[in-house]
Amino acid sequence: MRVGIVGQRNNEKAEQLVSELATELETQGVEVYIDRITAENLDREGVFPRDMEECDLAVSVGGDGTFLYTVRAVEGTPIIGVNLGEVGFLNAVSPEDAVEAVSETVQQHQEGSASVRELQRLVAVGDEQKLKPAVNEIVVQGTRRGPGGGAEVAVTVNGETYTEGYADGVLIATPTGSSAYNLSEGGPLLYPTVDGLVITQMCPRKGSRPLVVDSDAEIEIMISETEVCHVVGDGRERRSFDPPMTVEITTAAEPLRLAGPDMSFFNALGKLE
Repeated sequence: MRVGIVGQRNNEKAEQLVSELATELETQGVEVYIDRITAENLDREGVFPRDMEECDLAVSVGGDGTFLYTVRAVEGTPIIGVNLGEVGFLNAVSPEDAVEAVSETVQQHQEGSASVRELQRLVAVGDEQKLKPAVNEIVVQGTRRGPGGGAEVAVTVNGETYTEGYADGVLIATPTGSSAYNLSEGGPLLYPTVDGLVITQMCPRKGSRPLVVDSDAEIEIMISETEVCHVVGDGRERRSFDPPMTVEITTAAEPLRLAGPDMSFFNALGKLE
C-alpha cells in the first residue's frame, strides 16, 4: 500500500508528527511518500504533493488550509486529516490519536473494509474557463471588497432570478464550507449530510437573505459595472475576467473522498464560540 503525507509548511509540530507517522507505517510495510518541503526538513527524500495522486491514501497534517491544499494536489485520492489548527471542520483526527487512527485506516484499506465518505465540491465555469473543484466555496466578486469596489450582480437559480442589485459579490458554499467564509458573511450553517448549497450575497446594498438550494440546482451569477470580475475557489485559485460576464456554478462530478474516523460536527462548532 502507498500512503502520501503532506505536512503544514515550516511547522515543527507537523514535521515531528509526519516523521512518527512515516516511521510507524514503514514498519508495517507501507510505501510512504512525504511532501518535498517537509521531507527536506526531516533529511528524507520527498516528492511533490501532486505526485501522490497514485497513492491509496493521503494524510494531511496541519490546519484546514493544509487539508485544502492536499485535496487539490492529490485529486481523487481518499484523504484523512490530522488537525493542528483551532477548529478543524475538515480534520477529524487529533495529534494525540494520529498514529493510531492513520494506522487503523491503512489496515482497513488493506483488508478492504475501509469506509470512505463523499463530500460535495463545486465547479465554476466562466468565459469557457473552469476552476478546479472547490471544497468550501466559490466567490464571484468585483475589483475589490469595500466602498467603490463592488459590482452589479444578478443571481438566477434554475433559470429564475433570485436576486439582483449592487454588492461586493456572491458566495456559493457547500455544507462543508458553510462554516467557513459563508458563516463570516452571515450565511447559515448546514449540517454536513444536507444535500444542498448556500447562496450568500456579500455586503449587498439592499437587503438580500441567504438561500439554500438543491445541490443539483443550476446557478448563474451575472456580474457587471466593475473593472474586473474575480472568481475564487476556496480562497486559493483565482481567475480574473473582463465584465460583463456570467459564471455558472454546479456541483462537481468528482466529490471529495474523506477517509478515517468521523468528525464531530458539534464539537468543532463549539470551538467557534
